[in-house]
Amino acid sequence: MTRNGQAWVKFLLTRVGGAIVDLAALSAAYVGAFLLRFDFQPPRWGWRDVAFSFITVAVVHFAAFLACGGYSVAWRRFRIRDLVRFCFATAAACVVMTCLRLFLPFESFSHIRPPYSITVITFFLATVTVTGWRVLWSWIALSRINDEKLLERAVRTMDAASALEFFHNRTVLVTGAGGSIGSEIVRQLSAMNVAKLVLIERCEKALYDIDRELHGLGFTDYVPLMKDVASESAMAEVLEKYRPEVILHAAAYKHVPMVEANPEEGWRNNTEATARLAALAVKFSVRRFVLISTDKAVNPVSVMGRTKLAAEQEVMKLNGGVCSFCAVRFGNVLGSSGSVVPLFREQIAKGGPVTITDERMKRYFMSISEAVGLVLQAATRSECAIYTLDMGEPVKIVDLAEDMIRQMGYKPYVDIPIVFTGMRPGEKLFEELDISEKSAYRTDMAKIYITKEK
Repeated sequence: MTRNGQAWVKFLLTRVGGAIVDLAALSAAYVGAFLLRFDFQPPRWGWRDVAFSFITVAVVHFAAFLACGGYSVAWRRFRIRDLVRFCFATAAACVVMTCLRLFLPFESFSHIRPPYSITVITFFLATVTVTGWRVLWSWIALSRINDEKLLERAVRTMDAASALEFFHNRTVLVTGAGGSIGSEIVRQLSAMNVAKLVLIERCEKALYDIDRELHGLGFTDYVPLMKDVASESAMAEVLEKYRPEVILHAAAYKHVPMVEANPEEGWRNNTEATARLAALAVKFSVRRFVLISTDKAVNPVSVMGRTKLAAEQEVMKLNGGVCSFCAVRFGNVLGSSGSVVPLFREQIAKGGPVTITDERMKRYFMSISEAVGLVLQAATRSECAIYTLDMGEPVKIVDLAEDMIRQMGYKPYVDIPIVFTGMRPGEKLFEELDISEKSAYRTDMAKIYITKEK
């Protein structure tokens, strides 16, 4: 069966399941109406006739739910407009039942015309029960949405004790401090009793956001600097004034199609700026320099991958003095700017379609916590090396998209279409991790490898 066919089968099964729960909620509301009306005593005509009359009540309510589009709604993604929809449906059912009572006054029709009071009480109780379980389930489903669940493996944990000891009372400079990775590095360092954090970020909005967040945390030992890391004079001034002992270099262009379309700027920012900053680190006696790189630097086919590989080579050739240089290679970081996760989330919120370049596309993924943990661990070590995290098996992008659609309460290919648009310039179908015994050494840190020199 095709993915589309499987999705429709699951769609129908869940809608049938939802209808069964609605039937139970509606029956509870109807029985509750009789109990409230008759002071929790059996009605004078007996529960058997109540059961017969419920058939009409159920048919009218389900017709109203269908007419109002209630079963086109993904009930794990229940919103205010859907609440209004169901309230309108139960109100419409109440009107129909009232009309039946009014225009069918004969006793022989008692099984299809409940008393007015029962109809009104049922309206209030049914509105609460039918919408209530949807609101509750939606809240439960939303509380379970977690990017790390998309990894399809256990999240790797790092040695926090060694990082706490290493960064204690040190001045640390973080470039790209307002980005998704840089800002998380800053957050974690702010809890490690550093002497001072120097934040380098050229985007005013990003710098403002992390500045405001640090204020909210009550952290004051930092300096937010709106500087371009590619400006050698500006960075020399910063290093001379603040004398950082550690540089965590997160600033980079990382969106493959954008760098592919702007190769000169990609080279200037990713390679040349890194080389100049690394040379300044030597000049001002920085103790440790960590370059954040990418798995796309392994046998690169894209401009972005080539710029990061060249950046690795530039910093590694400076080893041998006071400053030790290393690099960490990331896979795709879930939730980071430019990754597919926020893009898919935005597309799903708009009702789709979710766009994927190729159905065969696979990528290695890591969580932001894993990415930052790898950076901080690399800083604490002495090797002048390139570190890579074992990220398990690569994830098919189409599977990731389907999982995200389900997490957000929809059915892939049914509620949210998935469209394949074709590969873009600079893309590979599969990225390479390069942690085989031929290519890398295993370290004493769990699941972290050092790339062998070639």
